[in-house]
Amino acid sequence: MSYKQLTLQQRYHISAFRKCGYTQKEIAKELGVSPSTISRELRRNVNLDGQYHPEYAASETKLRHQQKRKHTVMTPAIERYIRSKLKEEWSPEQIAGRMWKEKARKISHETIYRFIYRNKANGGKLYGYLRHKNKKYHRRSSSKDQRGKIPGRVGIEHRPKVVEKKRRIGDWEIDTVIGKGHRGVLLTIVDRKSKFTLIGHCQSKEAREVTQVTLRLMEPLKQVIHTITSDNGKEFAQHQRISEKLDSGFYFANPYHSWERGLNEHTNGLIRQYLPKNRELYNVSKRELAMIQNRLNHRPRKVLGYKTPYEVFMGEFLKVVSA
Repeated sequence: MSYKQLTLQQRYHISAFRKCGYTQKEIAKELGVSPSTISRELRRNVNLDGQYHPEYAASETKLRHQQKRKHTVMTPAIERYIRSKLKEEWSPEQIAGRMWKEKARKISHETIYRFIYRNKANGGKLYGYLRHKNKKYHRRSSSKDQRGKIPGRVGIEHRPKVVEKKRRIGDWEIDTVIGKGHRGVLLTIVDRKSKFTLIGHCQSKEAREVTQVTLRLMEPLKQVIHTITSDNGKEFAQHQRISEKLDSGFYFANPYHSWERGLNEHTNGLIRQYLPKNRELYNVSKRELAMIQNRLNHRPRKVLGYKTPYEVFMGEFLKVVSA
């Protein structure tokens, strides 16, 4: 006879039969269960005084069930999938979320972390693919903007309020990433809604060069460009030319208010995973930049419901161009 969880009514019967002097075997026969079920119930669910109470027994059983560790079967196929996505720099949370979205086996990110650390304990190297480096963020100490004034500057306070809602694609944040010793410059542009990212290499930080690279990256997407927001770097001094060419608004965040461009700051941090601060950037190849851009745009994001930036952006972009 297979074991089945006892109901509260059956537990009341057990209590009553015990008070009447029934043996465990007799109680089992009355309830239609195996004697081992009654033995297990009385062994596990008596209180500290050795008394059996139906409500207490039900409560103890429920508590054990809640505390029971849920095991996920890590099949070879699942392990291969986890390994492959870790090597693409997906986080355990992104891997778990994407598996759930694709209706594959449901697995928690905690389970994936346990898999990684078991691998580490056995001499494996999967932990090396985890992105968090526990580096602290150091704020700039200056309280004044030392980088001069930009002609025609339009502050972020004049930017349309709809940009804050992130309901549409086409509202971009733009910034530069500087190499070690100020050798080499990258231009990064990211869409606020989809997190879709563009990366370009600049020969210098001069406004003319940065403007040319900006237009080269963004003109193919002109149909879905509404606004661009930058910091107050002089490299964006030709913002009026960019605005005119792309038929978009160009706005500047307040000095040292990095949270007003938080997405861009976060994206630059992800890029630093591949191009750390101790690296010069003057010789970064187009192939390497394309690889980094591809990795970021095809990595599922929790904030996007585990869709990728590419899926979200291109889905909206195609609606616009086909309208």
